[in-house]
Amino acid sequence: MRDPSINERRQPLHALKDAHRKATLWLGAIVGTVALLLATPALSQAEEANPNNYNCLGSLAAGTPEPGNEDQQVKYAFYCNGPITGYQVQAQIPVTGVQSPPSVADIKASPLSDTFSCSGEIPGFALNCVGAAKAGYETVAGQFSIGTKLCAEPRVDALLTVTYAYLEKNVVTQAISGPFELGRPSGCRPDAFSGSSRLNPRAPQKAHKKSTKKKTHKKVSAKKATPRSR
Repeated sequence: MRDPSINERRQPLHALKDAHRKATLWLGAIVGTVALLLATPALSQAEEANPNNYNCLGSLAAGTPEPGNEDQQVKYAFYCNGPITGYQVQAQIPVTGVQSPPSVADIKASPLSDTFSCSGEIPGFALNCVGAAKAGYETVAGQFSIGTKLCAEPRVDALLTVTYAYLEKNVVTQAISGPFELGRPSGCRPDAFSGSSRLNPRAPQKAHKKSTKKKTHKKVSAKKATPRSR
């Protein structure tokens, strides 16, 4: 997957009902607090993306080792085509630690004062973050830890769900988009599970064994020329 700092769009992905329902429960619990703290104005410009139908693009990679923590660090980075006030990263293997706060940068990779606060049940399967990326295409980057090696199977394969909460006519309004693929970590060697993902699973690929049979070459003995009789 390409680096999410590159400005590119992708088509909406089909949401998994179970993952969307779990994310909705968590995001609904925090939306009131977010809206009251931020008092984000309503989306009024016609060119703004529909916050219930954002496109988000992201990836996973090896994270930066943390002093005193021997677990594998996993870096995530993503951006969406609209502002967000919260997000959840959902893993399918146990998460053993959560870094907070993540960094936020603009489309030119310049650091911003926008920030998020992240937490989660440890060990658990998700990290929950509340804050603000106040404009579209701001890149959010953070990391979490897992108890296995980055490239060991089953490799971590994360989903992302984002929320946007705001006040409209003094009424708290919430919007949810996702889940989106963060996918399997980049930088690992391809294996039988490469190309598969949680939203687009496929059967493991069978490795084609090279034939070990050696070709035998018959030796051709040269016949000696017999002298002709005179």
